[in-house]
Amino acid sequence: MIAVTAAVLISGLTSPAFAQRSAQDQDGVRVTEAQSRTSRNRERQPRNQPKPPSAEEIQAGAQAVLTATNTNCQMTESKLLGQSAAKESLYEVSCATGPGYLLLTSTPPQATDCLVLASSAEQARARDPNADVGSQCTLPANDNAMAVFTAFAQEAGLTCTVDEGRIIGAKPGGAVVYEIGCAGVDGAQINKSGAGWEVVDCLELASAGSTCRFTTEQEQAATVKAMLAGSDAASCDVTQVRYMGKNANGAFYEAACNGADGLIARVNTENAVQQVYPCETASQIGGGCKLTTTPPAATPNS
Repeated sequence: MIAVTAAVLISGLTSPAFAQRSAQDQDGVRVTEAQSRTSRNRERQPRNQPKPPSAEEIQAGAQAVLTATNTNCQMTESKLLGQSAAKESLYEVSCATGPGYLLLTSTPPQATDCLVLASSAEQARARDPNADVGSQCTLPANDNAMAVFTAFAQEAGLTCTVDEGRIIGAKPGGAVVYEIGCAGVDGAQINKSGAGWEVVDCLELASAGSTCRFTTEQEQAATVKAMLAGSDAASCDVTQVRYMGKNANGAFYEAACNGADGLIARVNTENAVQQVYPCETASQIGGGCKLTTTPPAATPNS
Protein backbone atom coordinates (compact mmCIF):
# COMPACT_ATOMS: atom_id res chain seq x y z
CA MET A 1 0.00 0.00 0.00
CA ILE A 2 1.21 3.45 -0.76
CA ALA A 3 1.66 5.62 2.29
CA VAL A 4 2.73 9.14 1.42
CA THR A 5 2.84 12.18 3.62
CA ALA A 6 1.94 15.12 1.44
CA ALA A 7 4.09 18.15 2.14
CA VAL A 8 1.88 21.18 2.00
CA LEU A 9 3.74 24.43 1.95
CA ILE A 10 1.69 27.47 2.78
CA SER A 11 3.18 30.92 2.85
CA GLY A 12 1.36 34.13 3.65
CA LEU A 13 1.39 37.30 5.61
CA THR A 14 -1.08 38.72 8.03
CA SER A 15 -1.05 42.37 8.95
CA PRO A 16 -2.34 43.54 12.35
CA ALA A 17 -4.12 46.83 12.67
CA PHE A 18 -1.54 49.43 13.36
CA ALA A 19 -2.08 52.81 14.98
CA GLN A 20 -1.29 55.38 12.38
CA ARG A 21 1.48 57.08 14.28
CA SER A 22 3.65 59.32 12.13
CA ALA A 23 7.40 59.14 11.93
CA GLN A 24 10.01 61.28 10.23
CA ASP A 25 12.70 59.68 8.06
CA GLN A 26 16.09 61.18 7.39
CA ASP A 27 14.91 63.07 4.32
CA GLY A 28 11.93 64.53 6.11
CA VAL A 29 9.43 62.27 4.32
CA ARG A 30 6.53 61.40 6.62
CA VAL A 31 5.54 57.72 6.60
CA THR A 32 3.21 55.84 8.88
CA GLU A 33 4.51 53.04 11.10
CA ALA A 34 2.18 50.59 9.29
CA GLN A 35 3.66 51.54 5.89
CA SER A 36 7.18 51.11 7.23
CA ARG A 37 6.44 47.61 8.57
CA THR A 38 4.67 46.53 5.38
CA SER A 39 7.73 47.58 3.39
CA ARG A 40 10.02 45.50 5.60
CA ASN A 41 7.67 42.49 5.32
CA ARG A 42 7.82 42.66 1.52
CA GLU A 43 11.61 42.65 1.61
CA ARG A 44 11.54 39.45 3.66
CA GLN A 45 9.28 37.55 1.21
CA PRO A 46 11.07 34.72 -0.64
CA ARG A 47 11.95 35.57 -4.18
CA ASN A 48 11.67 33.29 -7.22
CA GLN A 49 9.18 31.05 -5.39
CA PRO A 50 8.23 28.20 -7.78
CA LYS A 51 4.77 28.38 -9.24
CA PRO A 52 2.40 25.50 -8.57
CA PRO A 53 2.16 23.08 -11.52
CA SER A 54 -0.50 23.78 -14.09
CA ALA A 55 -3.32 21.35 -14.87
CA GLU A 56 -1.48 20.35 -18.04
CA GLU A 57 1.73 19.64 -16.10
CA ILE A 58 -0.18 17.54 -13.55
CA GLN A 59 -1.82 15.55 -16.32
CA ALA A 60 1.54 15.02 -18.05
CA GLY A 61 3.16 13.86 -14.81
CA ALA A 62 0.34 11.41 -14.11
CA GLN A 63 0.37 10.10 -17.68
CA ALA A 64 4.10 9.45 -17.40
CA VAL A 65 3.50 7.13 -14.45
CA LEU A 66 0.62 5.36 -16.23
CA THR A 67 2.86 4.77 -19.23
CA ALA A 68 5.83 3.64 -17.16
CA THR A 69 3.72 1.15 -15.21
CA ASN A 70 1.85 -0.08 -18.32
CA THR A 71 -1.46 0.78 -16.64
CA ASN A 72 -4.49 0.69 -18.91
CA CYS A 73 -6.33 3.92 -18.12
CA GLN A 74 -7.85 6.55 -20.37
CA MET A 75 -7.46 9.43 -17.96
CA THR A 76 -10.50 11.64 -17.39
CA GLU A 77 -9.25 13.61 -14.37
CA SER A 78 -5.95 14.05 -12.58
CA LYS A 79 -5.01 15.61 -9.27
CA LEU A 80 -1.67 16.25 -7.56
CA LEU A 81 -2.01 15.17 -3.92
CA GLY A 82 1.44 16.19 -2.73
CA GLN A 83 5.00 15.03 -2.35
CA SER A 84 6.76 12.56 -0.11
CA ALA A 85 9.80 13.48 1.92
CA ALA A 86 11.89 12.07 -0.95
CA LYS A 87 10.26 14.54 -3.40
CA GLU A 88 8.19 11.81 -5.01
CA SER A 89 4.94 13.18 -6.42
CA LEU A 90 1.65 11.49 -5.63
CA TYR A 91 -1.22 11.78 -8.13
CA GLU A 92 -4.78 10.50 -8.23
CA VAL A 93 -6.44 9.82 -11.56
CA SER A 94 -9.85 8.65 -12.68
CA CYS A 95 -10.29 6.56 -15.83
CA ALA A 96 -12.97 6.39 -18.52
CA THR A 97 -13.61 2.75 -17.57
CA GLY A 98 -12.54 0.64 -14.63
CA PRO A 99 -11.06 1.80 -11.33
CA GLY A 100 -8.97 4.90 -10.77
CA TYR A 101 -5.41 4.87 -9.45
CA LEU A 102 -2.98 6.50 -7.08
CA LEU A 103 0.29 7.09 -8.90
CA LEU A 104 3.68 7.60 -7.25
CA THR A 105 6.81 8.82 -9.04
CA SER A 106 9.03 6.47 -7.05
CA THR A 107 11.81 4.29 -8.44
CA PRO A 108 10.29 2.28 -9.99
CA PRO A 109 7.00 4.18 -10.43
CA GLN A 110 3.90 2.70 -8.77
CA ALA A 111 0.24 2.58 -9.80
CA THR A 112 -2.22 1.30 -7.21
CA ASP A 113 -5.86 0.48 -7.97
CA CYS A 114 -8.32 2.58 -5.93
CA LEU A 115 -10.47 -0.49 -5.26
CA VAL A 116 -7.47 -2.38 -3.91
CA LEU A 117 -6.63 0.55 -1.64
CA ALA A 118 -10.21 0.77 -0.37
CA SER A 119 -10.35 -3.00 0.24
CA SER A 120 -7.08 -2.95 2.18
CA ALA A 121 -8.32 -0.01 4.24
CA GLU A 122 -11.58 -1.81 5.03
CA GLN A 123 -9.72 -4.89 6.23
CA ALA A 124 -7.28 -2.82 8.31
CA ARG A 125 -10.12 -0.88 9.98
CA ALA A 126 -11.97 -4.13 10.69
CA ARG A 127 -8.94 -5.24 12.71
CA ASP A 128 -8.34 -1.81 14.25
CA PRO A 129 -10.82 1.06 13.80
CA ASN A 130 -7.97 3.53 14.42
CA ALA A 131 -5.58 1.97 11.91
CA ASP A 132 -3.55 4.25 9.65
CA VAL A 133 -4.72 3.16 6.20
CA GLY A 134 -2.47 5.49 4.22
CA SER A 135 -3.46 7.48 1.18
CA GLN A 136 -6.88 6.79 -0.36
CA CYS A 137 -8.69 7.88 -3.52
CA THR A 138 -11.03 10.85 -3.06
CA LEU A 139 -12.04 11.98 -6.55
CA PRO A 140 -15.85 11.67 -6.90
CA ALA A 141 -15.41 9.73 -10.16
CA ASN A 142 -13.49 7.06 -8.24
CA ASP A 143 -16.44 6.34 -5.96
CA ASN A 144 -17.58 3.79 -8.55
CA ALA A 145 -17.02 0.35 -7.05
CA MET A 146 -20.35 -1.19 -8.11
CA ALA A 147 -19.99 0.11 -11.66
CA VAL A 148 -16.53 -1.46 -11.86
CA PHE A 149 -17.68 -4.80 -10.40
CA THR A 150 -20.60 -4.90 -12.85
CA ALA A 151 -18.38 -4.11 -15.84
CA PHE A 152 -15.83 -6.77 -14.82
CA ALA A 153 -18.60 -9.36 -14.35
CA GLN A 154 -19.92 -8.64 -17.82
CA GLU A 155 -16.42 -8.88 -19.31
CA ALA A 156 -16.03 -12.25 -17.58
CA GLY A 157 -19.23 -13.51 -19.21
CA LEU A 158 -21.63 -13.40 -16.26
CA THR A 159 -25.16 -12.59 -17.39
CA CYS A 160 -26.74 -12.02 -13.99
CA THR A 161 -27.75 -8.74 -12.38
CA VAL A 162 -24.82 -7.84 -10.14
CA ASP A 163 -25.95 -6.65 -6.73
CA GLU A 164 -22.73 -6.87 -4.69
CA GLY A 165 -19.00 -7.18 -5.16
CA ARG A 166 -15.72 -7.12 -3.31
CA ILE A 167 -12.02 -7.84 -3.63
CA ILE A 168 -11.11 -11.01 -1.76
CA GLY A 169 -7.39 -11.27 -2.49
CA ALA A 170 -4.86 -11.85 -5.21
CA LYS A 171 -3.33 -14.86 -6.91
CA PRO A 172 0.43 -15.56 -6.65
CA GLY A 173 1.02 -13.78 -9.96
CA GLY A 174 -0.75 -10.67 -8.69
CA ALA A 175 -4.13 -11.07 -10.41
CA VAL A 176 -6.85 -9.52 -8.24
CA VAL A 177 -9.69 -11.89 -7.34
CA TYR A 178 -13.22 -10.48 -7.06
CA GLU A 179 -16.34 -11.98 -5.57
CA ILE A 180 -19.47 -11.11 -7.54
CA GLY A 181 -22.91 -11.39 -5.99
CA CYS A 182 -25.87 -11.94 -8.33
CA ALA A 183 -29.51 -11.13 -7.66
CA GLY A 184 -31.48 -14.37 -7.20
CA VAL A 185 -28.87 -16.75 -8.65
CA ASP A 186 -25.46 -18.24 -7.94
CA GLY A 187 -22.53 -15.81 -7.77
CA ALA A 188 -18.90 -16.34 -8.71
CA GLN A 189 -15.29 -15.47 -8.13
CA ILE A 190 -13.52 -13.93 -11.10
CA ASN A 191 -10.01 -12.81 -11.93
CA LYS A 192 -8.33 -11.59 -15.08
CA SER A 193 -5.34 -13.57 -16.30
CA GLY A 194 -3.15 -13.11 -19.33
CA ALA A 195 -5.47 -15.37 -21.32
CA GLY A 196 -8.65 -13.57 -20.24
CA TRP A 197 -11.09 -13.83 -17.36
CA GLU A 198 -11.24 -16.91 -15.15
CA VAL A 199 -14.63 -17.68 -13.56
CA VAL A 200 -15.42 -20.11 -10.73
CA ASP A 201 -19.05 -20.44 -9.65
CA CYS A 202 -19.83 -20.28 -5.94
CA LEU A 203 -21.38 -23.75 -6.15
CA GLU A 204 -18.08 -25.12 -7.39
CA LEU A 205 -16.21 -23.23 -4.67
CA ALA A 206 -18.53 -24.71 -2.04
CA SER A 207 -17.59 -28.22 -3.16
CA ALA A 208 -13.97 -27.35 -2.31
CA GLY A 209 -14.89 -26.01 1.13
CA SER A 210 -14.95 -22.29 0.27
CA THR A 211 -17.87 -19.95 0.72
CA CYS A 212 -19.19 -16.86 -1.03
CA ARG A 213 -20.37 -14.03 1.18
CA PHE A 214 -22.90 -12.70 -1.31
CA THR A 215 -24.59 -15.95 -2.39
CA THR A 216 -27.28 -17.87 -0.48
CA GLU A 217 -28.32 -21.52 -0.68
CA GLN A 218 -31.67 -20.39 -2.02
CA GLU A 219 -29.99 -18.57 -4.89
CA GLN A 220 -27.96 -21.67 -5.71
CA ALA A 221 -31.08 -23.85 -5.64
CA ALA A 222 -32.77 -21.38 -8.01
CA THR A 223 -29.79 -21.63 -10.36
CA VAL A 224 -30.03 -25.41 -10.65
CA LYS A 225 -33.84 -25.23 -10.89
CA ALA A 226 -33.37 -23.00 -13.96
CA MET A 227 -30.97 -25.55 -15.45
CA LEU A 228 -33.59 -28.29 -15.09
CA ALA A 229 -36.28 -26.34 -16.93
CA GLY A 230 -37.32 -28.22 -20.07
CA SER A 231 -35.66 -31.45 -18.97
CA ASP A 232 -37.10 -34.68 -17.56
CA ALA A 233 -36.45 -33.23 -14.09
CA ALA A 234 -38.28 -29.94 -14.63
CA SER A 235 -40.89 -30.86 -12.01
CA CYS A 236 -38.29 -31.07 -9.23
CA ASP A 237 -38.93 -28.42 -6.57
CA VAL A 238 -35.25 -27.91 -5.79
CA THR A 239 -34.52 -27.36 -2.11
CA GLN A 240 -30.79 -28.05 -1.92
CA VAL A 241 -27.98 -28.52 -4.42
CA ARG A 242 -24.34 -29.37 -4.64
CA TYR A 243 -21.72 -29.32 -7.37
CA MET A 244 -20.13 -32.76 -7.78
CA GLY A 245 -17.43 -32.13 -10.36
CA LYS A 246 -16.94 -32.48 -14.08
CA ASN A 247 -15.32 -34.65 -16.71
CA ALA A 248 -15.12 -34.72 -20.48
CA ASN A 249 -18.87 -35.37 -20.66
CA GLY A 250 -19.92 -32.32 -18.65
CA ALA A 251 -20.54 -31.04 -15.12
CA PHE A 252 -22.60 -32.89 -12.53
CA TYR A 253 -25.01 -31.38 -9.98
CA GLU A 254 -27.08 -33.13 -7.32
CA ALA A 255 -30.50 -31.71 -6.47
CA ALA A 256 -32.76 -32.57 -3.57
CA CYS A 257 -36.43 -32.28 -4.52
CA ASN A 258 -39.21 -31.30 -2.12
CA GLY A 259 -41.53 -34.28 -1.66
CA ALA A 260 -39.87 -36.32 -4.38
CA ASP A 261 -36.78 -38.37 -5.09
CA GLY A 262 -33.59 -36.46 -5.67
CA LEU A 263 -31.47 -36.61 -8.79
CA ILE A 264 -28.14 -35.96 -10.43
CA ALA A 265 -28.05 -33.88 -13.61
CA ARG A 266 -25.27 -33.74 -16.15
CA VAL A 267 -25.04 -30.43 -18.03
CA ASN A 268 -22.89 -29.17 -20.90
CA THR A 269 -20.77 -26.01 -21.00
CA GLU A 270 -23.92 -23.97 -21.69
CA ASN A 271 -25.57 -25.50 -18.57
CA ALA A 272 -28.13 -27.34 -20.68
CA VAL A 273 -29.15 -30.68 -19.15
CA GLN A 274 -27.83 -33.67 -21.11
CA GLN A 275 -28.95 -36.47 -18.82
CA VAL A 276 -30.82 -36.97 -15.54
CA TYR A 277 -30.01 -39.80 -13.11
CA PRO A 278 -32.50 -40.56 -10.30
CA CYS A 279 -30.70 -40.96 -6.99
CA GLU A 280 -31.90 -44.56 -6.64
CA THR A 281 -29.88 -45.54 -9.71
CA ALA A 282 -27.01 -43.06 -9.45
CA SER A 283 -24.78 -44.73 -6.87
CA GLN A 284 -22.00 -45.17 -9.41
CA ILE A 285 -21.87 -41.49 -10.34
CA GLY A 286 -19.42 -39.58 -8.18
CA GLY A 287 -20.26 -41.68 -5.14
CA GLY A 288 -24.00 -41.19 -5.54
CA CYS A 289 -26.40 -38.77 -3.92
CA LYS A 290 -25.57 -37.18 -0.57
CA LEU A 291 -28.52 -34.82 -0.16
CA THR A 292 -31.20 -37.49 -0.59
CA THR A 293 -31.32 -40.72 1.39
CA THR A 294 -32.56 -43.31 -1.04
CA PRO A 295 -32.37 -47.09 -0.68
CA PRO A 296 -30.55 -48.81 -3.52
CA ALA A 297 -32.63 -50.08 -6.40
CA ALA A 298 -33.82 -53.66 -6.03
CA THR A 299 -31.97 -56.27 -8.02
CA PRO A 300 -34.32 -58.10 -10.41
CA ASN A 301 -34.85 -61.81 -9.70
CA SER A 302 -33.13 -64.00 -12.22
